[in-house]
Amino acid sequence: MLIGAIADDFTGASDIANTLSKGIAPEGGLRTAQYCGVPSKSANSGIQAGVIALKSRTSPVDEAVSESLAALQWLQSQGCSQIIFKYCSTFDSTPAGNIGPVAEALALALDETNVIVCPAFPGAGRTVYQGHLFVHDTLLSESGMQHHPLTPMTDPDIRRWLQNQTTWRVSHLSLAQQRTGRFTPSDVSADTQATERSFLVADAISDNDLIALGTASEGAKLLTGGSGIAMGLPRNFFKNGAPEPAKSASSPNMGDGAILAGSCSGATRQQIEAHSKNHPVFGIDAPSVLDGSLDSEALIQFFKRHRKDAPLVFSSGTPEAVAQIQNDYGSTRVAEALEQLFAETARKLVDAGFTRIVVAGGETSGAVAKAVCHHGSEEAMRIGIEIDPGVPILHLETSPPICLALKSGNFGARDFFKKALDMMKVAA
Repeated sequence: MLIGAIADDFTGASDIANTLSKGIAPEGGLRTAQYCGVPSKSANSGIQAGVIALKSRTSPVDEAVSESLAALQWLQSQGCSQIIFKYCSTFDSTPAGNIGPVAEALALALDETNVIVCPAFPGAGRTVYQGHLFVHDTLLSESGMQHHPLTPMTDPDIRRWLQNQTTWRVSHLSLAQQRTGRFTPSDVSADTQATERSFLVADAISDNDLIALGTASEGAKLLTGGSGIAMGLPRNFFKNGAPEPAKSASSPNMGDGAILAGSCSGATRQQIEAHSKNHPVFGIDAPSVLDGSLDSEALIQFFKRHRKDAPLVFSSGTPEAVAQIQNDYGSTRVAEALEQLFAETARKLVDAGFTRIVVAGGETSGAVAKAVCHHGSEEAMRIGIEIDPGVPILHLETSPPICLALKSGNFGARDFFKKALDMMKVAA
């Protein structure tokens, strides 16, 4: 294994696994596998990039650090010489963490003193300019992310937000510095001493900027960012003699399909609305889940009644509705109850013969993927074709084979849900 990635949620893991698997022309990408948590055994031979999906984005800081270091240890044991700490392209975190503390811990373990920070993903409309994060033409803090129920992003200045989370110096790597060639991490800032530990928030407004950062990061033991930071990395290894991966065989999946949506993002709500015009949908009432009057068996009966019609179950709501429910019942209690419901439903879907499952939302995706992987005793997922930017089809070599698509809340076109199920029928 050449490159290892540690992702703080499951949709982010599939996002960067997709990037590493695709690479860039003409070389292409690496043979990549995604793992549900830290694996208990060695990777299969031939895997060149391993992505470990954790559910550490919103866990307590100490727990997030501990899990990330365990993931690092396993990746190093597989031979990885370069590590990526992958977080969301909207830098989802709180003023206390977890991005800063986890990045610090990984850097110390790898003895790195200057570490790139770049959440940019231009393909999905996320760019960093003058240290500020934009979603398309809107500052992060005005994009809807300021209403996120768990990690509201109220400041678009990544330097300032990250400085809240770390004792390290936070510097800026501007486009001007990059385009004049001064973007080697060790000498990017004239007033940063070689022994001073520093995070370098890098601007990037195009894929070419990210590819240049990747090329310049050859030999770096640690990078942090969104999936875009990995675009140029496979090329470095091919240049140094890494064998090109064999093409995966086609694996169509004709089993029944189901959609589980737990994201409250504006994009997901629009996708649910579009899907509901031609397909059956079922809205989850959170208070009914909490008082026990709505359970996974009710959801399974809905899916079974409509198994040929791309049925969708959702817990999404407007920011105002979500805030009211959290205020009435407590955000942690609501989140845990919904995640448990989705996990139980996913296990029962597999038992009922559903083999194509589409999931929206980071926390929901983590709950579902872990439930399905553990239920089938399969730790690794093969990376298939891309549905929309940042969202590949994941193949579990269970019996029968299962296809998953784990979509970050803000990702995907309006017709994503039906398109994902259809592509799984002919997926590679």
